[in-house]
Amino acid sequence: MTAKLTNKFGNILISDEVLAIISGIATMECYGLVGMASRNSADGIVELLKREHLSKGVKVYTEEDRLIIDLYIVVEFGTKISEVAKNIIEKVKYSVETMTGMKVDKVNVNVQGVRV
Repeated sequence: MTAKLTNKFGNILISDEVLAIISGIATMECYGLVGMASRNSADGIVELLKREHLSKGVKVYTEEDRLIIDLYIVVEFGTKISEVAKNIIEKVKYSVETMTGMKVDKVNVNVQGVRV
């Protein structure tokens, strides 16, 4: 799906892939993060993603004018997970809202693992 903004000049369509890349880059700028994890780690093996594939650790849902962003991350050992998650939520919400003008309803952080 795509996100849609409407103004007096017409419509703007923003791909979910673009929103995922913006979210992934904003996430990687946060302290205490080792990297993004693959969304499909059902077998218990967590795969760290390279910088080129950050959008694979992000899932974006668009419902009318609302955005819901799911992030899959691996945190650094010794950091307080709740603080890292709080910083990521604030950074992603601010970045997406500033760059696109869309309202972010929720940012869900899924911690897939801890690394040294």
